[in-house]
Amino acid sequence: MTTTPTTPQAAASTSLRRRRLGVIGIVFFVVAAAAPLVGMTGAVPVAIVLGNGAGAPGAYLAVGLTLLLFSVGYAAMSQRVTNAGAFFAYIGRGLGKHLGSASAFVSILAYLAIQLAIYGFFGGLLAAQVGLLPWWGWTLLAWAVVTLLSLLSVDVGAKVLGLLMLLELTALLVTAVAILVDGGPEGLNFAASFSPGAIIAGGLTGSAGIAFAFAFASFIGFEATAIYGEESKDPKTVVPRATYLAVGVITVLFALTSFAMVTGLGASTVVERTVELSTLDGVPLADPAAVLFSLATQYVGPWMATAMGILVLSSLFAGLLAFQNAAGRYLFALGRGGALPRLLGRVNGSGAPSTASLVTSAVTGVVTVAFAVFRLDPVLNLFYWFSGLAVVAIVLIEILVCVAIIVYFRRNRGSENVFQTVIAPILATIGLVVGEYLLMSRFGLLAGTVAEGVDPTVTAWGLSPIGWVLVCLPFVLLLVGYLGSALSRSENDALVKDVLS
Repeated sequence: MTTTPTTPQAAASTSLRRRRLGVIGIVFFVVAAAAPLVGMTGAVPVAIVLGNGAGAPGAYLAVGLTLLLFSVGYAAMSQRVTNAGAFFAYIGRGLGKHLGSASAFVSILAYLAIQLAIYGFFGGLLAAQVGLLPWWGWTLLAWAVVTLLSLLSVDVGAKVLGLLMLLELTALLVTAVAILVDGGPEGLNFAASFSPGAIIAGGLTGSAGIAFAFAFASFIGFEATAIYGEESKDPKTVVPRATYLAVGVITVLFALTSFAMVTGLGASTVVERTVELSTLDGVPLADPAAVLFSLATQYVGPWMATAMGILVLSSLFAGLLAFQNAAGRYLFALGRGGALPRLLGRVNGSGAPSTASLVTSAVTGVVTVAFAVFRLDPVLNLFYWFSGLAVVAIVLIEILVCVAIIVYFRRNRGSENVFQTVIAPILATIGLVVGEYLLMSRFGLLAGTVAEGVDPTVTAWGLSPIGWVLVCLPFVLLLVGYLGSALSRSENDALVKDVLS
């Protein structure tokens, strides 16, 4: 049986540095994790062509509203629970310690997976654009810098992300406003993008479902606000505000920018124009970033396209640092609670979870080297495989959080109203379950794991063996974690006290 340290020195060595982050600092981490410029250059063109065409901005708006509903209960729960392992702490309080512990490992899987995906895209992009080093050389260089920054105090990382995010958001907003002011070839057509008929064109089991799947994938990372609760200036105030602000900013930015892209290309011809601009060597969508870059050149100037090309790299780097911090804090929470080796629950002199951050880097470093040794592609394999895995895992955990919030507040009534504790979580659960189905049924498109001879734009669930392994892994890990916790003969008192009660 483990015990919680009681001496001041022990407490200091297992406590994150407090009162470091305000609302804006946390929002920077969360928006950075969403990597807006990467989403606009990579996901939106695919959602337009394979999905619901001009209705793609409406899909982003609908997903954003679903996640705002999720945020209502999430923010209310943050008033009651403040812990670096936010997701599994919430699930543990509502649905029991066994499911809480199991969900923690799924969350860690998700954050490690998305970080690996970004490492692959970052290295592949630099190798293609700059050369000099192979993709894994650029990836390991970024890996070293991210590791170093993660060992510093969290507010240093927030300052780095803040600068990068301001530049990225400015570039997107300037381009979007320039296009919308001009009106494009057909003028502003809100109905083509935001009417219900346009949003669900093709049906949820068809093209609209594809657009929604890519939209859900673009929002990954928004839920990290509560992870930084212990390091915030006033978690009871800061976390709810940061959650609403982060989701609101991401939703408006994605919906506005994608609508500007549709406007700039013309709503009636957006699919054809997107195919035309993204085709490389005769392959449609081979260069999706060319769509936004071409619009930036046309409506702002060539300098903006050049700036965006650079900012895509900074956006990826910002995402790497954000997810490094998220994964490290989950491992830290589990180590401090005794579910993993207690060494993971230690902090350094800067108040950062140093051991957990180093373990996070060790895992991502080993996987990167393995992909390099086996000559797997950094984008087609490392990026697509792990980004698809990550979003399925995160949405699964978000569904469990919604259910946990409903159960928790039924048992622990307070000043919260019924909308916060019942209505919003139920509506969010419905939306997330639909989203999870769409993500899994269209996993072949998301992860590039389509079975041979299957057209993924027509046939759902047509996955290759690696596709089935990746899409099922979060559920298998959740089941194994639950059974392992339930069958354990010794109850982990420290974990229960620190996190799950």
